[in-house]
Amino acid sequence: MKTGSLTEPVIAAPAAPRIKRNAFLKRLRRNRTLLLMFLPVIVFFILFRYAPILGNLIAFKQYNLVQGVWGSPWVGFDNFRVLFNNPQTIQIIRNTLIISVMGILIGFPFPILVAILLNEARVMWFKRSVQTLLYLPHFFSWVIIGGIVVNLFGTQAGVVNHMLQSLTGHEYRFLYEVPTWMTIYFGSAVWKEAGFGAIIYLAAITGIDPHLYESAAIDGAGKWKQIWNITIPGILPTAILMLILAMGRMMDVGFDQMYNLQNAAVSDISNVISTYLYRVGIQGGMYSLTTAMGLFESLVAILFVIGSNRLARRFGNSLW
Repeated sequence: MKTGSLTEPVIAAPAAPRIKRNAFLKRLRRNRTLLLMFLPVIVFFILFRYAPILGNLIAFKQYNLVQGVWGSPWVGFDNFRVLFNNPQTIQIIRNTLIISVMGILIGFPFPILVAILLNEARVMWFKRSVQTLLYLPHFFSWVIIGGIVVNLFGTQAGVVNHMLQSLTGHEYRFLYEVPTWMTIYFGSAVWKEAGFGAIIYLAAITGIDPHLYESAAIDGAGKWKQIWNITIPGILPTAILMLILAMGRMMDVGFDQMYNLQNAAVSDISNVISTYLYRVGIQGGMYSLTTAMGLFESLVAILFVIGSNRLARRFGNSLW
């Protein structure tokens, strides 16, 4: 038969999709126990992470509880116009960015430092004791932390002010001056979370080949050179990953900490998006306006994640 003629029989392609489907089903059966264990996680994310995304429709409606989400009238971008025509909104966004950026600059290096110091400790009982003391504050609620801060730095009942009064005869309004309030705010956050955050970096350090340290010691490298040339490069991919995740929370200043530590004297810096959502949305009942603010916050966070990931890609450590 002539090649290429119209009468040439068509050769059927192999059943590749069927083979792939059978292999996929075999993998499912083989890993069914792991999938069943993972099922509650999937249900959790669907119910509490993905399903609430539909609630962002409220940002484009004049929402009221009686008519519900679907029955409330559409208003388009009116809520965003009202939001950004309010001068207070710009101040709230500015405060959020300032506190978030300073929080990353101040708080991000501390877990790395704690992990390196703990890794260098050789006396096991001392290392375990320090780890326990550093991890413990993570399990305290911000209500407890706020009470500790007031008992330490309060004007009337504060321990520090009692000491100042006895030494100098004067007291200082630590919680009512912006510079000292911000110092206490970031210091309490570092004290609460740095120890627990160091667990991730300790796990990354354990993945570094011990022979690298032995070779460096043979070549005469001291501890500082080993840390700088082996430990830090070894945990750098983990640090970049954690930084990208932190950038995703750039607009999300924690409500618990801010609510428990703020007061009227420092409201010029302590009014952030999270407290605005609580005050205007939950207490004031302006659900559409605060949903618009929350949607804006999420969009900005996405832009920060994409930008930081592109920057990390230049160093070969991007998420995607």
